[in-house]
Amino acid sequence: MCAATSHAGGIDKLKEFVASTRSAQANFSQVVLDQGGKRIQSASGVMQFVRPGKFRWTYQKPYEQLIVGDGAKFWLYDVDLNQVTVKKLDAALGSSPAALLSGSNEIERGFALKESGSQDGLDWLQATPKAQDSSFNSILMGFNAQAELVVMELNDQFGHKTVLRFSGLKRNPQLPPQLFKFEPPKGADVLSE
Repeated sequence: MCAATSHAGGIDKLKEFVASTRSAQANFSQVVLDQGGKRIQSASGVMQFVRPGKFRWTYQKPYEQLIVGDGAKFWLYDVDLNQVTVKKLDAALGSSPAALLSGSNEIERGFALKESGSQDGLDWLQATPKAQDSSFNSILMGFNAQAELVVMELNDQFGHKTVLRFSGLKRNPQLPPQLFKFEPPKGADVLSE
């Protein structure tokens, strides 16, 4: 699918994105599709990260959920259930697009990267986890001409596909450190993994 061309491919764009983006903020939309391509879930919100290991994903529609990485721990807060799940950040790295994007350059340590050609004006790469216990079989990433991440497609072992689309990307904004701290609300159930 990928002819040898002189322009930068998906892997080069990923490396450029990682090298030139210490922090970022973008709007995202997320759609989960079943094996037959039928939409089973959709959501949207705002994603922010500061490397290494700090991120905040605020899901606003249709349910309120917050995912925060504080550099050591991964926090998931479900507002409706008033429930917090916390795990070590390293354990979350292979299973979360949030953790994956905010990592330093370790994507190549945890994933085998392969060019996946150009389509719809984007250069694509496929990342396959090296660890057997990842929740994803493969991740496709699509970058535009400015080496901005536009789409991530995560394929899990159940045949589901999660498609994340990013818009309004701001590179290297000054993000306040308190965004990446999480204190479980009083009365919330806290589940440690």
